[in-house]
Amino acid sequence: MKEIATALVSGLLFGAGLLLSGMADPAKVLNFLDIAGTWDPSLAFVMGGAVLTTAIGYRFALRPPRPLLADRFDLPRTTGIDGRLIGGAALFGVGWGLVGYCPGPAFVGLGLGSASAAIFVLALLAGLGLGRVLSAGNALGPEAAVPQDG
Repeated sequence: MKEIATALVSGLLFGAGLLLSGMADPAKVLNFLDIAGTWDPSLAFVMGGAVLTTAIGYRFALRPPRPLLADRFDLPRTTGIDGRLIGGAALFGVGWGLVGYCPGPAFVGLGLGSASAAIFVLALLAGLGLGRVLSAGNALGPEAAVPQDG
């Protein structure tokens, strides 16, 4: 039960941060990418703050032998850069640039009743399903993670 409560509080905090920063608004993202038109550089500060917070957070979060609310850390087994990673990042970037959504803000938009977010989330889920089907025989599929003990 504590895992569900922690996930709920974390999701609500994340969603509130997306709303506060304007990241749940696809126009904000598209204006950031429109450097020849209505460019809005404020998203760079949001991303910079997120990277800084993550860098500091990981230094502290991985110090103890186990997480506070779990038995072990579950970290990815693979750390190399390969075609699959590059292709996925490129697909993510193209999708983000075309519609202004990435998964977090899309789910916030879905919760706010946005039709464009609903279409995006359906396409996201279809893509995830297709990815699972395509990688079903691959030992290093999307769910390939091994427990790490610190």
